[in-house]
Amino acid sequence: MSLPSRHALVPFVSVDHMMRLVLHVGIERMMLELADAIEADFRRWPDFDKTPRVASHSDIGVIELMPTSDGQQYGFKYVNGHPSNTRQGLQTVTAFGVLADVATGYPVLLSEMTILTALRTAATSAMAAKWLAPRDARVMAMIGNGAQAEFQALAMKAVCGIEEVRLYDTDPAATRKCAANLAGRGLRIVSCTTAEDAILGAQIITTCTADKQYATILTDNMVGGGVHINAVGGDCPGKTELHRDILLRAGIFVEYPPQTRIEGEIQQLAPDHPVTELWQVITGQTQGRTDAAQVTLFDSVGFAIEDFSALRHIHQRLQGAQFFQDLDMIADPDDPRDLFGMICRADLHSSVA
Repeated sequence: MSLPSRHALVPFVSVDHMMRLVLHVGIERMMLELADAIEADFRRWPDFDKTPRVASHSDIGVIELMPTSDGQQYGFKYVNGHPSNTRQGLQTVTAFGVLADVATGYPVLLSEMTILTALRTAATSAMAAKWLAPRDARVMAMIGNGAQAEFQALAMKAVCGIEEVRLYDTDPAATRKCAANLAGRGLRIVSCTTAEDAILGAQIITTCTADKQYATILTDNMVGGGVHINAVGGDCPGKTELHRDILLRAGIFVEYPPQTRIEGEIQQLAPDHPVTELWQVITGQTQGRTDAAQVTLFDSVGFAIEDFSALRHIHQRLQGAQFFQDLDMIADPDDPRDLFGMICRADLHSSVA
């Protein structure tokens, strides 16, 4: 049986490949590169197709598709969110993604995105904080110390210069895990027993929880002026982390309003409550933080353009590297009109051997 042609082969980045690539580049360096790639695509935001992600909700979680295109390349991510998975020893979030050539429709990359989503989520948070947080921010509170926490802390260190991270989780074991993983990485780590303790002295407050049981993480009296809140969470209808009164006095910045109003913190507000799209701040069309005492909020829900940016960056990073394998994914008959004949002419014995 003849070998697949080059048109049939699609680079595949496995979990092992992704881990080796990240360690090869360096975690913080990868965060910086992804933040730059995402910011570059935010600067050309109008070039992209945009739609709220296609979500299939159940009583125990959600499965979503997140597509976008800039007219040259097309990308999508499959991702789930199942908070109860951890009780079975499973990940809350898993994902994979595809990058394709618009001109032919052929995929050019298939990649794991469980790790890549963690990286791009943190890189997006840090990119937003660069534009919205107080310029002298050096202390970060990390409320929710699960799978995303270390990524958030290191991205804020790499992009924004954070020096101290104050940790809190309702599960002390999660805080111990996070503190151990961050030890020796150039951050002062303070483990806290309450959320109130964690936010003391913090200029950046990141909330990142998944369980709907703990709906209100920050109450209005906990948040003083001059802070930036990065609300990550496990966004979906009904899932919020901030008390409504915080939203009413904050400058709110979002990715794509039609999606954020369904899934983000602002689902608590009127449909016409004013928000600012982050890309407009980055391109200088509008102002970000207006004064030192302002409370800014990045109501982060994750948007397909960020995944597109991450896939595009990984695809570029693979050039001249060996952190992938070629998969025989695309049928490529000698005559494109004779797919049936390709099957009939296959040498099954040779293929099995």
